[in-house]
Amino acid sequence: MGAGHAHKLFRHGHTSVHALPPHCKLAAAFCFVVVVVSTPREAVWAFGLYAVLLAGVAAAARIPAAFLLKRMLIEVPFVAFAVLMPFVAQGERVEVLGMSLSVSGLWGAWNVLAKGTLGVAASVLLASTTELRALLLGLQQLKLPPLLVQIASFMIRYGDVISDELRRMTIARRSRGFEASGVRHWGVLAKTAGALFIRSYERGERVYLAMVSRGYAGSMPVIDEVSATRAQWAYAAVLPVTALAVCLMGWTL
Repeated sequence: MGAGHAHKLFRHGHTSVHALPPHCKLAAAFCFVVVVVSTPREAVWAFGLYAVLLAGVAAAARIPAAFLLKRMLIEVPFVAFAVLMPFVAQGERVEVLGMSLSVSGLWGAWNVLAKGTLGVAASVLLASTTELRALLLGLQQLKLPPLLVQIASFMIRYGDVISDELRRMTIARRSRGFEASGVRHWGVLAKTAGALFIRSYERGERVYLAMVSRGYAGSMPVIDEVSATRAQWAYAAVLPVTALAVCLMGWTL
């Protein structure tokens, strides 16, 4: 489990949030997202409190708002989908700024935006305070199927290798005067993708044979053991437990 590559989402720090064991943070983030998704969409105030909770975590981890918001841009496609819902959904209609919008579509758009944004924010905060290698160790500690952890580990380790391979192929094409400028060049790009797949497959075969020759038998050795104290579990549980209390209030009010 040696995938120690740094990633762009991670922000180095020495805060109490950074110091938490990775499996504690993974469990807390997962439970928080489950609570958010379970909250009725009509409890608008509850989602505001969830946002305040995440802001508190970001402040404790010393993650700047600009850093967090910039990395939440991955949500843009979902925002575009949500914006269209009031226009295409059926049912009761209301007039808003001269436009006829569906009431159920408006609620659906709010549901997607609120829960999606909070889920993405929680994920970004998790990635911002936990290194990739630590995340893999945390998943292993939470008893995720070992095969899935190994696949994720190799994906992280060799993602940059495959990207560099594609970059070299692109440079080679350009050095020969090729520039993709239209549909007629799609064939060349498709051949590039095919060649990249074949090279990646062959590299995977070589890596596997190298691992087998070194004693690989289906499982990777665990080099670092991570453990958590009761105090650390309690500290990590503050976020999901508080969110659960808010969720229960949302169902009762």
